[in-house]
Amino acid sequence: MLMSPANQTFSELFSNSVKYVIPRFQRDYAWDQEHLEDLWADIKTLEQEGEHYMGYIVLQKKGEREFEVIDGQQRLVTFSFVVLAAMKKIQNFIDHGLEVDENKKRLSVFKERLIGSTNPVTLKVENKLSLNRNNHRYFREICSRMKVLNERRVSKTNSLLDKTFVFFVNRIKGKNGSEVAKFIENIISRMVFTKIVTHDNINAYKVFETLNARGVKLSTPDLLKNHIFSTISSNDDVSDETLDVLDEDWSTIVAQLGENDFIDFMRYHHNIQKQLITKKGLFKSVKQIAHTPELANQYLVSLKDYAPIYAALLNPNDEWWKSQGNDVSSIRHYLQGLQLFKIKQPFSVLMAALFDKFTDEEFVKALKYLYILSIRYNVICRFSPNDQEKAYNKIAMNVFNDTYIRASHIKNSKEFKKLYPDDREFKNAFEFYKMPSQQSSKKIRFLLTEIEKSFGRELNYLDTTLEHICPYNPTQTWYEDFGKEANEIVDRLGNMILLEKDELKRADFNTKKKIYLTSSFKLARKVGGYDIWDLANLNHYQQWLADQAIKTWKVD
Repeated sequence: MLMSPANQTFSELFSNSVKYVIPRFQRDYAWDQEHLEDLWADIKTLEQEGEHYMGYIVLQKKGEREFEVIDGQQRLVTFSFVVLAAMKKIQNFIDHGLEVDENKKRLSVFKERLIGSTNPVTLKVENKLSLNRNNHRYFREICSRMKVLNERRVSKTNSLLDKTFVFFVNRIKGKNGSEVAKFIENIISRMVFTKIVTHDNINAYKVFETLNARGVKLSTPDLLKNHIFSTISSNDDVSDETLDVLDEDWSTIVAQLGENDFIDFMRYHHNIQKQLITKKGLFKSVKQIAHTPELANQYLVSLKDYAPIYAALLNPNDEWWKSQGNDVSSIRHYLQGLQLFKIKQPFSVLMAALFDKFTDEEFVKALKYLYILSIRYNVICRFSPNDQEKAYNKIAMNVFNDTYIRASHIKNSKEFKKLYPDDREFKNAFEFYKMPSQQSSKKIRFLLTEIEKSFGRELNYLDTTLEHICPYNPTQTWYEDFGKEANEIVDRLGNMILLEKDELKRADFNTKKKIYLTSSFKLARKVGGYDIWDLANLNHYQQWLADQAIKTWKVD
């Protein structure tokens, strides 16, 4: 069950006896000077705006008045420090004997309402907002003492708590307690959040995916981390030292990939071993896989093992490839092609093959086959990736289970053969293939370079210039050759070649062909052999080009 979003001010969020708990293994407090400056600028705009929107707070209901903070912790903690810093100002007035009784009442009201009640025995504040395992004690002490703690060897994250408190203490002004109290009331009643409450962590994951799809960036890795680490430590026999090591492992994984690629990585990692799932089904499946401390620990170890592999697949120039045999140049070339066209579907197969399954030589062969299939299937034929993912999932599981131990097993599998567009399909798609060159110059240069290389020439596509035979914004001469279709054929692949320099611009064909015939590029010389450049010759040339493409991208 999912409750409807509701807009609430900070004051409304913390009203009554509500309690917010940041999960034990959620990320540490991390706001730095830049974040604080931005928030302070937002606070200053309240004088003109009337109110300011602070984004989403995602909560999971744990009790009648208790909520787990799934997303929004950094803002809630920082806002609490704004209040604490203002309370510190009021305490200073008390210490100097100014309106002592009135200011004590103000402090009491704000503490009970926004920070938490004081335990009469320990005199510690029982916070309305409880932080994770690394920040909880330190934050509680600051709340109780309303000052920076004099401790040695303070962790980086707790040092940020200190700096945040000091930052706002130095900026909040007021001649007396009444003015400072007015400042607090002003910000807590005019800073607005959208509160979303879920009743289980699977729904919380769905909320994250929905909001992320809309461009609202929430930290889905934190949600997955909470489940995995909570499961690992559920039997209470895991030491803090062990948890620290595991926490470092997790941070290493996220650092290698970045948050944007992390969920894709987890899904590809899942699809190596289990039946295909989408992002929406990922969290539920992970819960089923890692449902005991032992299985959760094994799952974390597996993520750590595969993370550098996935990171290397994303980056053809990753240093990791140097340890993977001698044919690094071929690996980088095929991965550059996948990267350029934003093709990730083969990653599950490649991850499985790389993890001590295939020899270096067999991996390069498998990568080549999948690269060729990707050019045919994804780039030229533009077929749906949905069927492709299902097929790759089956292939990856066969590699993982040691059913496929050579590249030939992949290319001869029924799944690969079903995906592979035959020469007829490929040629039909290629003969009239178009790509908007103003947005895709690199991609076109890459494709044409591959065909040029099939004639035995060594060439880097980045060292070439893309030439439109019939140019953009053609002159009247070109309209005489092509009629109204002059603008329609500009982005046909057959209307583009590679040259050494970009110097012909909108020249007529007779002028251009003289340069083409002296070019070192095979395709340019081929075009230079035509007497005129009209629709008939363009079609003829692109048919010939399609025949060359069949030979260039072919799995024997």
